Amino acid sequence: MKYLVFSLLFAFTIQVKSQAQNQINWLTIEQAEEAMKSEKKKIFIDLYTDWCGWCKRMDASTFKDPNVVQFMNQYFYAVKFNAEQKDSVRFNNFDFYNLNPGGKRGTHLFAYSLLDGQMSYPSYAILDENSNRIHVVPGYKESAPFASILLFFGTNQYQQYHNYVVKQVQQEMQVQQQNQQTPAKNPNQ
Repeated sequence: MKYLVFSLLFAFTIQVKSQAQNQINWLTIEQAEEAMKSEKKKIFIDLYTDWCGWCKRMDASTFKDPNVVQFMNQYFYAVKFNAEQKDSVRFNNFDFYNLNPGGKRGTHLFAYSLLDGQMSYPSYAILDENSNRIHVVPGYKESAPFASILLFFGTNQYQQYHNYVVKQVQQEMQVQQQNQQTPAKNPNQ
């Protein structure tokens, strides 16, 4: 009997542990900032509202995908932030508050600043290890493209792409400078 109880308890513990690993470890922005003190990671912020249907669909589908869960937990501190919440938050030594706390749909200054005033939901802000915004991704995303976005930023591929783009621009500028320095041939000569 003791063996049966122990086996059932062990199986239950394993099941609970595997279920916990099959979901995103959502934090508040304050918890993410505190976690950054012990281990530097990027911060992923899901900016949502209670009335947003596409936000709810992300929660029900994309945020449950095993690859999305794995990449999110591996590379980011994942933060859920209600863009209309009434409570103030402190981040990066700055106090953010709701611009219209008594209104039905007051915009929170934290969401407003992350989205540069382009309020659409859902939107996702990605911050680097120093809490600088890298990118904003607007709108509902299917699982596979979303997992690719997480990998692109989580593994720092965006930095290599940035370097590639800068190199291409520099090469184009050199070609333009060479063309300006070379006198044009007169077709009448």
